[in-house]
This record gives sequence, structure tokens and C-alpha cells, in this order.
Amino acid sequence: MTDPAPRPDAPPRRRPLWVAAGFLLTGLGVLGLILPGFPGTVWFVLAAAAFSKGDPRWEAWLLSRPIIGALVRDYRAGLGMPLRAKWIACTCIALAVAFSVPRIPVLIGQVAWVLIGLAGVAYITMKIPTRRDPPRGA
Repeated sequence: MTDPAPRPDAPPRRRPLWVAAGFLLTGLGVLGLILPGFPGTVWFVLAAAAFSKGDPRWEAWLLSRPIIGALVRDYRAGLGMPLRAKWIACTCIALAVAFSVPRIPVLIGQVAWVLIGLAGVAYITMKIPTRRDPPRGA
């Protein structure tokens, strides 16, 4: 008789650490949903990976969340981001950079921060595929 549930690949003594890491990463993801300029999806993707090593039931729980689960599944499937999400992410980066640059006292730090922001926007716009959702009502 075989066990139908997938088995975590981590040694048994490390599984609680993976589950704890999953909850910590989930908490960071929730903060990312609340705080502008702080990403959320990346933390949920990492949390799902940690849960998969610690306890597949927690991974299934995370993937069953209405919004979060869809984001993680889309990432795993390589579907990319919806265009609206790309706009929101790029706008948040631009606003975060615009509001924080005047607080940096050194010009080289300001330039570096602007370049980091531009690199983030460039990565989102050029490297992450844009998912085309079907029109509503179709």
C-alpha cells in the first residue's frame, strides 16, 4: 500500500524548520500586500517552496488561498504577470524611488537608488512575461 500524499524531500528533523520558514515568508508576503513598494508575490513563491519541503499540507493550504494561490500557480507555470499588476508594480517602484531619493544625503547614493529603481522597472517590463487575460464576459 502506497501513501498517496507526496513526501517532503527534506530530512524529518528539518521539516519543522521548513514549515517555520514558510510561515515567516508568508508573513513577509502579507506585508508585501499592505506596504507600497514592498513585493509580496516573491515571498509567497518562496513560502510555497519552503512548505513543499516541510509539509505538503501547508503548501496546499497556501495554494488554496484565493489571490495568493493564483499568483504562485501562475509563477510556477511561467504565465507571467497581468498587465495591470505590471503597471502597479512599476508605479510603486517609481513612487518609492521618488519619495526616498530626496532623503538620501549623498548624490552618488541618489544616483545609485534611481538606477536600482530603473533596473527593477526594466526587469518587470522586459523579462517577466505579460499574461493576457481573456476579456471579461468571454
